[in-house]
Amino acid sequence: MDAVIIWDLVVVGAGPAGLCAARVAAAAGVRTLVLDRATHPRYKTCGGGLIGTSLSAVAGRIEVPAHDRVDRVTFTRDGRRAFTRRHRTPLVAMVRRDEFDDRLRAAAVTAGAELREGVAVRGVDQDPDGVRVRLADGDTVRARTVIGADGSSGVTSRHVGVRFRQVDLGLERELPVPADVQRRWQGRLLLDWGAIPGSYAWVFPKGASLTVGVIAGRGEGDGTRAYLRRFVDRLGLSEVEPEHDSGHLTRCRADDSPLRRGRVLVAGDAAGLLEPWSREGISYALRSGALAGEAVAAGDLDRYERDVRERLVPSMRAGHRLLEVFERRPDVFHALLATPAGWSMFVRFCQGRASFDRTLAHAPVRAGLALLDRLPPVRPPMVAQPH
Repeated sequence: MDAVIIWDLVVVGAGPAGLCAARVAAAAGVRTLVLDRATHPRYKTCGGGLIGTSLSAVAGRIEVPAHDRVDRVTFTRDGRRAFTRRHRTPLVAMVRRDEFDDRLRAAAVTAGAELREGVAVRGVDQDPDGVRVRLADGDTVRARTVIGADGSSGVTSRHVGVRFRQVDLGLERELPVPADVQRRWQGRLLLDWGAIPGSYAWVFPKGASLTVGVIAGRGEGDGTRAYLRRFVDRLGLSEVEPEHDSGHLTRCRADDSPLRRGRVLVAGDAAGLLEPWSREGISYALRSGALAGEAVAAGDLDRYERDVRERLVPSMRAGHRLLEVFERRPDVFHALLATPAGWSMFVRFCQGRASFDRTLAHAPVRAGLALLDRLPPVRPPMVAQPH
């Protein structure tokens, strides 16, 4: 039956990028089908912190299922030199991805999109009549256009030929904690700048549980796992049995990587769209998904590429610049955040009021980064390994 039905749009992947694309397109009258191999609600390895940019993207569309709203941030440098800053209003909303994505699913369906779950996509082929999406069960779905949102290792990313400049390994544990620990972390998150260049760890409070994780370059697997163990031990949580103990790779696109091949567009992780320094990807998924849906609805697929390059790529380039300096001098970044100017910059980022590209355009910031470039990198301390 599916072989003779031609959908205006098939979205592969029912995460934030795909569901946002589907909602936008379906609301504009585009006959839209969403395919996903999982079934909502499902667990997703993700810190689940929504910054202001993400909250703005879903405002008026869904009720955000926040388990905490953070107004305090504790910063540490590999477990030392701790300080805490507080803002008068919340900076980050903490969600569990199974609940957040399920709200996005409901919004897409309400807008008119059809969702088929438990369906694995095995291939995508294009011909003069459109796109054929091949399923694992041997069936074929026909579409005039496809938006790929099935992750950086997914079928659509490979079909388009997305190339990646940066690959990182993130490890994460969901830890159920007793009431006294919950109270200690309520309204407060922790960011720790690690010994591995470019690495950091986090604690995100979510009511009855804490999301604890670390991220570093993919080639530092053993060191990243050791970092997570040390971090959890420092928190006094090493004896807590995790509800989930998982990992994933985050991939950030090369600057000249394609966003489209013919009538197949990629968005979110499938396009390698995320913030390179923090590796924050939800806001990029929501925004790129909306841009893809708008382009399909307008019948102008070139528009998507233009919009991404104008609205998202400049901040990504600035994020790469920040990461380069952070890898060399994490101690300076840590000290900067203790200053009023540094804390203000962090607050503006969390609230979505200032992108990194605009921040780095300021002459004093450019001068400061140039100075840091001339300083020698900090050597990470030697960490004794267990025999």
